[in-house]
Amino acid sequence: MDFPALEGNLGRVRAEIAAVQAKAGLDGTVTIVAVTKGHTASAIVEAAECGLYDIGENRVQEALVKRDSLGHAGVRWHLIGHVQTNKAKYVPGRFHLVHSVDSPRIARAIADAMRRAEDMESSKIGVLVQVNASGEKQKYGCTPKTVHDLVGEIREMPELEIRGLMTMAPFTSDERVQRNVFEAVRKLRDGMVSEGTALPILSMGMSNDFRVAVAEGSNMVRLGTVLFGER
Repeated sequence: MDFPALEGNLGRVRAEIAAVQAKAGLDGTVTIVAVTKGHTASAIVEAAECGLYDIGENRVQEALVKRDSLGHAGVRWHLIGHVQTNKAKYVPGRFHLVHSVDSPRIARAIADAMRRAEDMESSKIGVLVQVNASGEKQKYGCTPKTVHDLVGEIREMPELEIRGLMTMAPFTSDERVQRNVFEAVRKLRDGMVSEGTALPILSMGMSNDFRVAVAEGSNMVRLGTVLFGER
């Protein structure tokens, strides 16, 4: 095994998630997306053997190489990194959920690729709107002020199924900063839900901040280092 600590790490993560939810008075399933960026395909095989069937990759080309080497492998592939419009053609039929739609241009590129694709099991693909709630210039994501408009545009694209929102907090150990970002996006989501927009997924939290994200209502976390160790 290339990752002998994976099973134990996963058990600890699940216990921590349960403890955070209990303390916050929350319930419901938190989906763990195992981020295998930079690891070999064996990480995906061992993750599936531990019951982790949601696999996250940042780069389209890296994901395709691993997917081609493994076949479908019984996992759900998540594209969690930025999507270049010229890579959108590779998305149909290969990814279960795209976490990083942050502009009408990217949304249209994926929708166009879906229309051109053939032999698809589904005519729709699930997408999340990425929100840059921290205002960091180096981060992708639409601004909180433009979320409503982008969600509205995506809802007009029959090839895309809007499933929720995604965000990343600044890389810091300051939990107050983390919490402010996650709270802001949760409130955005809750506001749109109250207006009648179904957004069941909140993809918030990575290895350094997933506990704070779960306390703020995240039901999907993207974890790499805490499961597999340092790359």
